[in-house]
Amino acid sequence: MSNTSALLPRPGIDTLMVYEPGRPLEEVAREQGLHPSELIKLASNENNLGPSPKAVTAMREAASQMHLYPDGGAFYLRNALAEKLGISPDMLIFGNGSNELIEFLGHVFLQPGTNLVMSQSAFIIYKLVADSFGAETRMAPMQNFTHDLEAMAACIDENTRLVFVANPNNPTGTRVRNADLKSFLDALPPHVLPVLDEAYVELLDPAAQPDSLSWVKAQRPLILLRTFSKTYGLAGLRLGYGIGSPELINWLGKFRQPFNVNAMAQAAALAAIQDEAYVQQTRGCIQEGLAFFEQTFKELGLEAVPSFANFILVKTGNGRAVFQALQKRGVIARPMDGYGLPDWLRISVGLPEENQKAMTILKEVLS
Repeated sequence: MSNTSALLPRPGIDTLMVYEPGRPLEEVAREQGLHPSELIKLASNENNLGPSPKAVTAMREAASQMHLYPDGGAFYLRNALAEKLGISPDMLIFGNGSNELIEFLGHVFLQPGTNLVMSQSAFIIYKLVADSFGAETRMAPMQNFTHDLEAMAACIDENTRLVFVANPNNPTGTRVRNADLKSFLDALPPHVLPVLDEAYVELLDPAAQPDSLSWVKAQRPLILLRTFSKTYGLAGLRLGYGIGSPELINWLGKFRQPFNVNAMAQAAALAAIQDEAYVQQTRGCIQEGLAFFEQTFKELGLEAVPSFANFILVKTGNGRAVFQALQKRGVIARPMDGYGLPDWLRISVGLPEENQKAMTILKEVLS
């Protein structure tokens, strides 16, 4: 065993929190003595339809080229996505998941003496990144599990550099009104960069989505974060992207490693953005699943938060105990005590048969 007692990590390393992800199927199967096929994973807001079929075909075709390094600039994906979004290619940056882009934002804007503003019960990665750069995190209380934009604005001072609005929000599934969001952005002081985390926005009906792209096109200081993990079912490839002005994208790109997005991810995403039928199927599956969950929770007398994403937050009492009981019976959900919600579970929408089985088992656990 090596002796690290003489090594000198920078201050704060020992107290940094580690993100708790949804548990993988294989790990739970080993622990519970089950085969992975006996488990239902509804813990990580994945798309249980599987990847876009067009993406699967593209991945198979790309497999024989995995001995080659990927295109560091993601030329074909960049140009195709820019055309789809109606923006110039230099307004895009790609990351190993949108989490990597959040880290880039930390590199550019955060240091000791600065702060980041977010809501309580919002995506905890924002705080973990701020901690890693020695910056303060200011958390505004939510109102009805939704971002309280006025409370967030009240947290901002001359040392604020970033303000994160996840919309729809993870883990509560709520969203803010489009007009309220625009008014909030318009009132921000010029030294604050707003970051709209839109990981779930494409699950909304297009008519309900905020017009955030037009706000970026207007050259306002703003970063949008999106991902191929949720709507397109490519979570295993880890591919997210940021949209912003060319100057902002250039700043973030200074911290991008040369080959941070692998070749198979680029090929899959290029095919997936052309598969609108799959996106429509995904939206329909999510809407059906949410309606089923809401009805089941109503029958059980459980409080749930109406969701605009592919998951739902439900109050079960002692969420971690219920999570563990479900896991023993083959259902993986997500306890929310790490988000300050110890009595709540977050349950992702699966396939109809998975949703039905999960609710049957939940009824057994609660009874």
